[in-house]
Amino acid sequence: MFRLYDTRLRSVVDISPARSGQLRIYACGPTVYRFAHVGNLRTFLLPDLIRRNAERHGLAAILCQNITDVGHLADDNAVDADGEDKILAQARAEGKSPLEIARFYEDAFRADCAALNIAPPDYAPHASESIDLMIAMIARLIETGHAYATPGGSVYFDARSVPDYGAISGNRLEDLRPGYRSAGNVDESKRFHADWALWKGAPAGRELTWETPWGTGFPGWHTECSAMSLQCLGDVIDIHTGGIDLRFPHHEDERAQSNSVAGQDVVRHWVHGEHVLFDGRKMAKSTGNVVLLSDVTARGLDPLAVRLAFLEHRYRQQMNLTWDTLTAADGTVRRWREQVADWADHPSRPVSKEYWARITGAIDEDLDTPAALRALRELARDPDVPAGAKFETFVAADRVLALDLPSLIGRPRPPAPVLPDGAQARLTERAAARERKDFAAADRLRGELAELGVAVTDTADGQTWTVAAR
Repeated sequence: MFRLYDTRLRSVVDISPARSGQLRIYACGPTVYRFAHVGNLRTFLLPDLIRRNAERHGLAAILCQNITDVGHLADDNAVDADGEDKILAQARAEGKSPLEIARFYEDAFRADCAALNIAPPDYAPHASESIDLMIAMIARLIETGHAYATPGGSVYFDARSVPDYGAISGNRLEDLRPGYRSAGNVDESKRFHADWALWKGAPAGRELTWETPWGTGFPGWHTECSAMSLQCLGDVIDIHTGGIDLRFPHHEDERAQSNSVAGQDVVRHWVHGEHVLFDGRKMAKSTGNVVLLSDVTARGLDPLAVRLAFLEHRYRQQMNLTWDTLTAADGTVRRWREQVADWADHPSRPVSKEYWARITGAIDEDLDTPAALRALRELARDPDVPAGAKFETFVAADRVLALDLPSLIGRPRPPAPVLPDGAQARLTERAAARERKDFAAADRLRGELAELGVAVTDTADGQTWTVAAR
């Protein structure tokens, strides 16, 4: 079938579904209190690629992706590091109710995913609508000795009740210092400092709380994913995805909870995606370099240029995104669409076996999308492959890559821009200069072209250009 890197097993492994013909995938979804930035969106591309490739293999891929809209716990002693629920804080800042905030940003997230051709999940449970499931799960964990209630209305999971805790992250309980997630503070009602909250008792007057046998409160973050994944996908889940930052403590704690309820290892393979930097820095509000998908489209770039830029890197490789990278990706997406439309006018030919084997072999080997894209670039330039075969191969590959490559077929296209006098000669000269690595000459010619109103961008396929409107 295909192979992926399993974080728990620390190796690339064959993926074979537990149920014949069906692959079950759980993906940790967003916490909906702000717009997702492009770095966040890369995380959600991962399960989309896995599902599309599984379907290429004839599997029925079932994806569940939750929506966290209540009680997001970032540590054990407070709702987040500042002691306040992020959704409640945003609701107060915008003068709206917490659920109005959650639904607004959920809708924005869905729109961003649609713009990136990330298909919607089969199941999209909301934490706020799954409280009964969580209460029942917590009661079961207390009954089996994996959890305990405290006088303050909180319920904690007994970390020492799981012999193989740390299997995903490599963290051992004995090495975790007290207060490692809460600035040195430890709740004295815990039996062991590394125990975590399944349910958090809440003070009177707090919004988004529920009555339970243990008192009024709200669920822990890890609790939500265990309850919803077990409900939607059952006690055998083939693949669980998420960002690398969720490996610990979230996925470690989630695994302990789910396994303790089910009495077996629920998730067969844990697959994590790496972070995105922008201009060499982590995207964060504090650094002022958060880039939203709306920022990309505001510059006139196709949103699928973001998808292509992500595909230029392995999912488990940290990548640095820049505006130059996105501009180059935009040029490639537009050029490929035009080429596919041109090839569509030629007689159909079978998919190129050589290139198709390279493309699918790369995707099947731990989603090596950069290698697949290199094969497509070589195919586009290969004079020995008929146009009809190029068309069929590109369209077949696009069922996984999802760049809308056939979108210009049958549509009228605007006339090609006319280059100013002298520009073509300079473009030819510049291409030759780059070929012989005379970058000083290439930079000089770029400046001369800019004076003529021609903007040049260098890509993996060579230079591209646009003409400024006059």
